[in-house]
Amino acid sequence: MKLSILDQSPISTNQTANEALQESMNLARIAETLGYSRYWIAEHHAMPGLACSAPEVMLGFIGANTKHIRIGSGAVLLPYYKPYKVAETYHMLSTLFPNRIDVGIGRAPGGPAEASNALSDNYLQHVYKMPDLVNELIKYIDNEGTVLEAAPLPQISPDLWMLGTSRKSGNFAAENGLAYSFGQFMSDENGAEIVQQYRQSFQPRKKGQKPYVIMALSVICAETTQQAEEIALSSIVWKLQNESMEGNKGVPSVDEAKKILLNLRNQKSIERIKKKMIIGTPEEVKSKILEIQSHVLADEIMIVTITYSSKDKHQSYRLIAEQFIK
Repeated sequence: MKLSILDQSPISTNQTANEALQESMNLARIAETLGYSRYWIAEHHAMPGLACSAPEVMLGFIGANTKHIRIGSGAVLLPYYKPYKVAETYHMLSTLFPNRIDVGIGRAPGGPAEASNALSDNYLQHVYKMPDLVNELIKYIDNEGTVLEAAPLPQISPDLWMLGTSRKSGNFAAENGLAYSFGQFMSDENGAEIVQQYRQSFQPRKKGQKPYVIMALSVICAETTQQAEEIALSSIVWKLQNESMEGNKGVPSVDEAKKILLNLRNQKSIERIKKKMIIGTPEEVKSKILEIQSHVLADEIMIVTITYSSKDKHQSYRLIAEQFIK
């Protein structure tokens, strides 16, 4: 089974944004060494705990420091941009790094309302126009049905993906012949039902094209269950802080997280977050991932791992790779 990585480029409390971005590049290199199929980096705006506001810039940096792993955006937040410019950017990347570029498309704001207003005068209107924006982007990427080329035209076009967390995104991907990545780690929806509907409704836009599904999961793996549970505290507390608009200091250390949890009375919130995570030993993680994969019939599993320590993150990805990648 193919495994990939989604990196949100989080900033730990002991890091600068520069250090977090350097760590993202290091993670991509490690992913390549371990045999992961692809590495995607996310786009966020005005979120102090996340370092990457411009995936297209980071992908040039990461592509130059890796050799063969596929790299891409997870996702381009299309309502903010003109499709022609997005096509130019990713055609440029595909020209520099042939047969390695993925263009994930999303419509989420990726930040607070103030950031959306700063990026676009009519963000909500562009969200409503999302089908038209995607269709325009498809034409430029496929170089079909337009009088204007999004130069430079690469020998191998980037792969287009629809990213989402709902039935609507799955149906849209199917109708437009797009590969589909479902973000189970950030969704309360039934991913299996959405993926099944996507497969049944898929309409190829190119000859021989078949539906393809990535299931994105939040995973933390360590040598023992206790270690994994402890390491996961940083991510859990950080998510709770973001929900309460207190996450400006970045991902806390395990010790910091424990202190914060002592004053947290809402145990239900912790359990709610843990339900969307896979936490455990390599064997436990493998069993759970295989269970989800067989239930959903995903073609590929994409893993997002947020820890305070880069060492713990690298170890988690290594232990998972050893279970799956031969």
